[in-house]
Amino acid sequence: MSSENPIAIIELGDINIKCIIFKINNNRNSEILSTATINSEGIHNDIVVNLKKASNAVRSCISLAEKKANISLKKINVIFEQPDFLCTKFSKNKKINGSKIHKDDIEFLLKEAKKELILNDKNQSIIHIFNYNYIVDGKTFVEEPIGVYANSLIHEMTFITTQKNNLKNIKQTFIDCDIEIERFISRTFSLGVELLNEKELKFGSALIDLEFEKISLGLFKNLALVHSATFPIGINHITKDISKVCSLNLKESKNIINNIDFSFRDNQNIFDENNYLKNTYFIDSNFRKISKDLILNVIKARLEEIIDKLNKQLIAPGFNLTSGISYVLKGNSNLFNIEKYFIDFFSPNLKQIKKNNIKKDKDFEKNFDSCLGAIKIIKDGWETEAIPETSGKATKKVGFFSKIFRSH
Repeated sequence: MSSENPIAIIELGDINIKCIIFKINNNRNSEILSTATINSEGIHNDIVVNLKKASNAVRSCISLAEKKANISLKKINVIFEQPDFLCTKFSKNKKINGSKIHKDDIEFLLKEAKKELILNDKNQSIIHIFNYNYIVDGKTFVEEPIGVYANSLIHEMTFITTQKNNLKNIKQTFIDCDIEIERFISRTFSLGVELLNEKELKFGSALIDLEFEKISLGLFKNLALVHSATFPIGINHITKDISKVCSLNLKESKNIINNIDFSFRDNQNIFDENNYLKNTYFIDSNFRKISKDLILNVIKARLEEIIDKLNKQLIAPGFNLTSGISYVLKGNSNLFNIEKYFIDFFSPNLKQIKKNNIKKDKDFEKNFDSCLGAIKIIKDGWETEAIPETSGKATKKVGFFSKIFRSH
């Protein structure tokens, strides 16, 4: 892509829609021109549920960013993550019979995997393809083993897909805003690129993203997203559980959640000497006795469900959970000591990302981590990604596989 041309990214979300505009200067550095954040409408779990509201919200966010940057956009890149995302792993092999491995051999295996995926479910559309392992005569290669003499080649790949109708609705949202989608980017992928260091990306890490209405998990190794899963259960579900079980309104329940110590070792600021909820937490409801055990059991029950779902996904080919992989937790920084609860289940080395620490100005306090990761992907490409999903022309900076995947 040429330098100095403005590039736009928008992130869809349940609470906020975020837009960032940047350019690549003559020194090949990215320069942020503007950002915008507005309240999300018509979108739930990154799925368009009300086209008119979603279009209005997207248009407002883009217009605000355009006004700040004093430009008019024609194309945009979209970050999203849906519970409908599927992660499909393929292991394809080919006999080489003592010859050199050529690009055509790898392209053939990619085509075969793509063909099989499409035949199995024609309602899915590809968002990402990652090449994360090449096994040549039983030996593992991280990079393409082109030019290596071999008897056999096994190519391991990960496909990230979602329902075609979900993409159609997102595309229609932007058509209504008179703007073309350049490509789609998984939020889990872009977060991993931004938040994980090179060692974590190469040798194995699990990125857990606690969001308002959903939780996502990404397993990274060999610079690739080797597995991902998203569940329609988020922090807000704990709030709703307390509201329902304790007959409190959502405002009161949220106040409790924001003041709970999730290590469950010290909650004297919430409960009185008799272990009942303090009357200060009854904002609109009449005071009554609600026991500490009841509230904590409600919270723990939902957290245990989340942990159980995550544990079932922490299995991927070649991903050894006992080999000292890194665990990174990103989420709502208002949840005091939430990382200590996850440490008990995953790893004492688990680290929590509370906010963006790269930029300190006012706009970035709203957390543009996903967008910053997407800037890196768009600017430099990603060496293990075979092809992005595009709408129109393919992005220019992709691997040599791009020419064989023009349509999905």
